[in-house]
Amino acid sequence: MAGMRSFEELIAEAEAVPTDGWDFSWFEGRATEARPSWGYQRSMGERMAAAGAALDIQTGGGEVLAGVPERPPVCVATEAWPPNVAKATARLHPLGTVVVAAPEEPPLPFADDAFDLVVSRHPVKPYFEEIARVLRPGGTYFAQHVGPASVFELVEYFLGPQPEETRNRRHPDRERTRAEAAGLEIIDVRTERLRMEFYDVGAIVHFLRKVIWMVPGFTVAAYLPRLEELHEQIGAEGPFVAHSTRTLFEAGKPK
Repeated sequence: MAGMRSFEELIAEAEAVPTDGWDFSWFEGRATEARPSWGYQRSMGERMAAAGAALDIQTGGGEVLAGVPERPPVCVATEAWPPNVAKATARLHPLGTVVVAAPEEPPLPFADDAFDLVVSRHPVKPYFEEIARVLRPGGTYFAQHVGPASVFELVEYFLGPQPEETRNRRHPDRERTRAEAAGLEIIDVRTERLRMEFYDVGAIVHFLRKVIWMVPGFTVAAYLPRLEELHEQIGAEGPFVAHSTRTLFEAGKPK
């Protein structure tokens, strides 16, 4: 069992695991996270089946888009990180989807009114002006965003208490205001708080290596004493519990 293994073994294993793509299967038996009630991939698939041209922004390794049963005649994905570009290309090209290497920041490399559906699962930041620009009149933006103060039990374990401005950076009310300022009309915005459990310190190390914005600049060497304390804490008290927040965000471009 992972909980009976030494600190050194768990750390060495976690540091050796590749971090490209958004495949979280390595965490099976090591960590759990509840899923939002709305079933984003299923709902996204329903909208994809009805679209003529769709764009998936920041597709990662293409895992979510690849799981959609029916894609539109024109389907494009963007990704910034080179290892993920390669992974998404290998996964999505056989499915008829073009992967474009593009930075996360504007502009998107597409003409105005190019798509009737734009989707994104966990974008680093939604640039609503660009989303509105590439959407056709009557088109829809459908996304699952990371919500405010997500997994902050873990963030604050390493970084200490965070200011309210940081905790509320991804607040759905702020995103709603920005989307409306870009000319989009809100269809649906809802947020859920979801329980996470980490069963060993290796799972936490791999998570922080993979989701690099949680604890910027995280390395085992930089946080070794805190990691050793965490290993002891999990051994004595059981899983480290945190809570993710997820926001379903749907908005339309007026006709």
